[in-house]
Amino acid sequence: MADVLSQSQIDALLNSLQGADEGNEAAAEPKKVEQEYRKYDFYSPKKYTKDKLKMLRSIYDNYARIASSQINGLFRVASEVEVVGVEEQRYYEFGNALNETDVLTLAQVELQDHSKNPPLVFHIAPALMGAMIDRMLGGTGTDMSVDMSYTYTDIELALYAKIIRYLVAITSDVWSGYISFKTEFERIEENPSMFQGISVDETVVIIMMRIQMGDMEGAMNICIPGTLLGNIFDIIDKTKHLADKSDQTHTRSNRDDILESIRESKMDIMAQLGVAKLNLDDVYNLHVGDVIDLNKPQNSLISLYIEGQPWFNGQLGVHNKNVAVKIENRIVEPKEDVAV
Repeated sequence: MADVLSQSQIDALLNSLQGADEGNEAAAEPKKVEQEYRKYDFYSPKKYTKDKLKMLRSIYDNYARIASSQINGLFRVASEVEVVGVEEQRYYEFGNALNETDVLTLAQVELQDHSKNPPLVFHIAPALMGAMIDRMLGGTGTDMSVDMSYTYTDIELALYAKIIRYLVAITSDVWSGYISFKTEFERIEENPSMFQGISVDETVVIIMMRIQMGDMEGAMNICIPGTLLGNIFDIIDKTKHLADKSDQTHTRSNRDDILESIRESKMDIMAQLGVAKLNLDDVYNLHVGDVIDLNKPQNSLISLYIEGQPWFNGQLGVHNKNVAVKIENRIVEPKEDVAV
């Protein structure tokens, strides 16, 4: 005799079949990859807006173009330099990413307000700098067994300083369109952990660059301290405000400025006594003591020419025992007839 299922067994069987169908549908649908988002640290909020970071990227895009031509000329090799990213972070994050054997380059910065500023910090990957030094010494710059723990010799450090000076000097040129910015090579720091010129909690902006020199490729980072950036942006904002105000003032007093510059101009004035026409034979036979008739009455007015143009009529006379002209009236040019 066939077994009779109870109601509870029937319900369990239906539930199992329904769960199997849902499992098949879930297996048929591909799983969506969840997008990862970077967590925002509310304890250290961002200090610089996207517009300011965009301006820095534009400046260092220009830096990359100039640096590429510098590397081409120094090492006689085709190179490419590009900005990979511009990030705002704390200085300790930048310092923690360095090794004990890494070398930092410090560059003094002088702004137009003569304020005291922390230095710019340059860092180049050892493999890339090793290739540069190898090419400077006559090598190919390709067969390099340099890793992140490589330690530079004294000769290599001297060549390192010579190379980095060129890359430091470019900074003044790329900032010249915004601010008077002077940079000068200061020194090389062989132990990054011993550098105390920037506070570990200070906000900095890291310019991350990729340099490809022939078959070699490496990274170069430029660390701009927040104190320095604050002074730079303050000067740029003040300069922009003064420029806008100056433009408005010049618009209102443009006529006065033009007249003021004209007042200082020097112009030639010529007094014309009269005009006479002689044929070539008469001019050829002129002698001392001859009299030329100017065809004008004795007390007639003479003309004053300013830069070759007739401006005034005047009376010839004497002033302080010198020949002088007294201006009588302004010469008005006749209006041209307009055809209707």
